[in-house]
Amino acid sequence: MSGVAGQQQQQYPGATSPMEPVPEDRMEGYQGRGLLAGKRALVTGGDSGIGRAVSVAFAKEGADVSIAYLAAMEDEDAEKTAELVRAEGRRCALHRLDLASEEECERLVRETVEELGGLDVLVNHAGTQAPVKDFTDTTTEQFDRTFKVNVYSVFWLIRAALPHLGAGSSIINTGSVNGLRGNKTLIDYSASKGAIHVLTMSLAQSLATTGVRVNCVAPGPVWTPLIPSTLPAEHVEGFGEHVPMGRMAHPDEIAPSYVFFAAEQLSSYYTGEVLAPVGGETHPG
Repeated sequence: MSGVAGQQQQQYPGATSPMEPVPEDRMEGYQGRGLLAGKRALVTGGDSGIGRAVSVAFAKEGADVSIAYLAAMEDEDAEKTAELVRAEGRRCALHRLDLASEEECERLVRETVEELGGLDVLVNHAGTQAPVKDFTDTTTEQFDRTFKVNVYSVFWLIRAALPHLGAGSSIINTGSVNGLRGNKTLIDYSASKGAIHVLTMSLAQSLATTGVRVNCVAPGPVWTPLIPSTLPAEHVEGFGEHVPMGRMAHPDEIAPSYVFFAAEQLSSYYTGEVLAPVGGETHPG
């Protein structure tokens, strides 16, 4: 894994091709061994970055994948991810929609079940962030949007998916290092990710006897289109160099965490966990 980010910005929600370095998100060296053979997975935010790497890793492990993404500017990324999934001989369905809508979330689950013939793994990965220099600059509209996309959509999708999930199924939420230790310019985002961590723990307890496991991956700095499309150029330059490992991660380094939680063979006794690949940062608790 290599590459250092220089100053660059994009329009939100961003795209992969203009990024320098180009994210390593295709799982090219990953060898699947059938851990998810015959499974059906829904990955929100699956068009690029961690979501793309997860989708491809799942396909390499034998799963069919349904991908949700936000905007037309992400169509090229989504089609590329679908191409990578299908190259593994797996089905891939694409859905462009706004997860801030309860109706759209319910439709996404319904159509995924129809297209793939069921649902075994739900990955709630899509998220949004908008940094501010001062907390009072956070508008109600921004706060509401952050929680609708990052928290409400997770609630809506899980609620819609549960009737289709059974023993051996897995729900995997994406949290953040910012939900573990806060971030002074991403206060609403950090709060939303903290909510996801506790939602994961609580829902895991609620579903423990059903055989449906609920876990969370809380990454540190990862090089995805969200970074140059939401952070100021001066914050993009040298992105990730502050962590003990001295560098950002690439999506390919994070995706195996999702495979671990999705595969019952690997994680049958894991539920309510928040796994934090954060490049060496340590946190109390």
